[in-house]
Amino acid sequence: MNAQLQITFRNVNPSKEVEECIHAAAAKLDTFYNQVMGCRVAVESPHHHRTRNQQYNVRIRLALPGGEIVVKREPSLNARSRQLHEQKIRKSSELKTTHKDLRLAINDAFRVAGRRLQDYARRQRGDTKSRTPLPEGRISRLLREKGYGYLTSNDGREIYFHKNSVLNGDFSALKVGRAVRFAEEAGEKGPQASSVHLVSGRRIRQMAKGAAV
Repeated sequence: MNAQLQITFRNVNPSKEVEECIHAAAAKLDTFYNQVMGCRVAVESPHHHRTRNQQYNVRIRLALPGGEIVVKREPSLNARSRQLHEQKIRKSSELKTTHKDLRLAINDAFRVAGRRLQDYARRQRGDTKSRTPLPEGRISRLLREKGYGYLTSNDGREIYFHKNSVLNGDFSALKVGRAVRFAEEAGEKGPQASSVHLVSGRRIRQMAKGAAV
């Protein structure tokens, strides 16, 4: 990566292994957009004391020509952690999760950053309108306290989404029945939305008019 990379640790012991993981993930961003001007990565734990099931937050801030991209991932709510919470955690696996979970959190954050860089690059090229329109659906369930929800696509499928996938931080504005557009990807437990866009009021009226015809 040609851009300057800054790494900050908070309540997490710095390690060469973790820094190498971040450098490797950051280097891949050039494949999505090669004009990143700066990359700042903050790795933190909300807990001051190290525990066997320590959790991590990863924030990435990318400086771009004319703007920036900010990604924050909370691994306690990602696919792996949801699975761990739904299962009985075996003691033999607990002892090995610290660095593995941190790497998963870092990779998850950079995966989202890569997708947003792709969108930014398309807008810069002016080919946004030429892309296939995103599928549409409606919010069917919200679990605000847990930070995720489900939408039902127009073809009747229920699809999971995390609050960080809702663009512009609009998770708090969501309501059951709200019309959205979404980008879909394969998750560990089935389809999930990698990004969720709130449909404008004008578009909602157009959809309602079309359904009435």
